[in-house]
Amino acid sequence: MSRAAVPVEVSRLTKRFGRVTAVRELSFSVRPGAITGFLGPNGAGKTTTMRMILGLVRPTSGTATIGGRRYRELERPSGTVGAVFDASAFHPGHTARDHLRTYAAMGGYPDGRVEELLRLLGLAEAAHRRTRTFSTGMRQRLNLATALLGDPPVLLLDEPGNGLDPEGIAWLRDFLRELARQGRTVLISSHVLSEVQQMVDEVVVIRGGRQVAAGPLVDLVGASGSLEQLFLRLTSTAPDADGARTGDRAEDVEGVR
Repeated sequence: MSRAAVPVEVSRLTKRFGRVTAVRELSFSVRPGAITGFLGPNGAGKTTTMRMILGLVRPTSGTATIGGRRYRELERPSGTVGAVFDASAFHPGHTARDHLRTYAAMGGYPDGRVEELLRLLGLAEAAHRRTRTFSTGMRQRLNLATALLGDPPVLLLDEPGNGLDPEGIAWLRDFLRELARQGRTVLISSHVLSEVQQMVDEVVVIRGGRQVAAGPLVDLVGASGSLEQLFLRLTSTAPDADGARTGDRAEDVEGVR
């Protein structure tokens, strides 16, 4: 299936929270038709960066664009970008079908799309269940279904494998690969490096809000290299973000991830 190519471009993106610089002069590209892993320790600024791409956090300076436009300039945002951030963002009394129908109505998508995604994400048999009964893995699937309602060409996924069992992780890997083969732009953050190495085509690594590596996975780790070894080497030697001191680091500031 061919579709319009919609790259994500981050250019000199910076975000300061008071004295702490959570993201510092960050620049990278996420290309269509590939899965890009966005990696870094806790508090490195990954989630803050992804939220800036989505316009949920205002940058101090720099730009983040989706197909050459800022998120707020997109004519139909949910039809361009799907995002997964919080696996608990559901009304506990709603069924999975009710949840998707609510978001479909908000985006102007037909109920038929809801049923299609329930089948596609393996939730058809649980569609009548209230979300409070869902496991974390099932919530992740429902989150992904919500992100896909508008059939977007861009996906931003923050720890999409959390709570999935080995079978679910294998399913997610194949599912995301198929989305990338369709020409979509996929950016994922994850701490499960062994799984990331099997899934992604390209990698961006940050530490203390700064980029410390970016490029094709095979070039960065070599044909028989280890992403985990690369990650540990890069993140254990890179400096912290500007302004970070003991007790005043980016990871110590509420909301900085």
